[in-house]
Amino acid sequence: MRYDSDHKEATRQRILAASGRRMKLDGIDGSGVAALMADAGLTNGAFYAHFASKDDLVARVVADQLRVQLDRLGEFAPGRDGVEQFVRWYLSAEHREAPADGCPSAALLDEIVRSSDGVRAGYTIGLLALADEVAARVAPDDPAAARATVLGVFATLIGTLQLARAVTDPSIADAILEQGAKQATGALGLEQAE
Repeated sequence: MRYDSDHKEATRQRILAASGRRMKLDGIDGSGVAALMADAGLTNGAFYAHFASKDDLVARVVADQLRVQLDRLGEFAPGRDGVEQFVRWYLSAEHREAPADGCPSAALLDEIVRSSDGVRAGYTIGLLALADEVAARVAPDDPAAARATVLGVFATLIGTLQLARAVTDPSIADAILEQGAKQATGALGLEQAE
């Protein structure tokens, strides 16, 4: 049976979404093609109709997951208020407890560093798109000048979330998240919501 291009694209998106969830839970190396395809409700044989290799899939998953994160930023208020809302969401207990639905950086960065140039290039493009959107919101008159600060804040956010996920005491994890939010909003010159 021959499927139209819309069906193929919908299937590809289903694979990307399912693979993103699995990889953020089990890691890139811990996510075999068979498990990824099963999560998407497909057989291994369908894999090569959509991707040239697992590395190709990983590059596309990383880019897709960063696009999802950029879309999430768009769900918040415009301007600086939305950036603060994004920071608060990012460093929330809800996000901490749901890595499969959250940030690909906090879940996969240690593996992305050791990935192919293609994966790292896709990550770089997605990260910069997100950083540039945040920079345009916090410094609309000169977003280029704000980019370095925003990237530093991203490092704070990612490290804070990873640390909060690593500790076993929820009260310590909550304190880590709160302190990270204060650091991030302070670095961006945002008003801290009390």
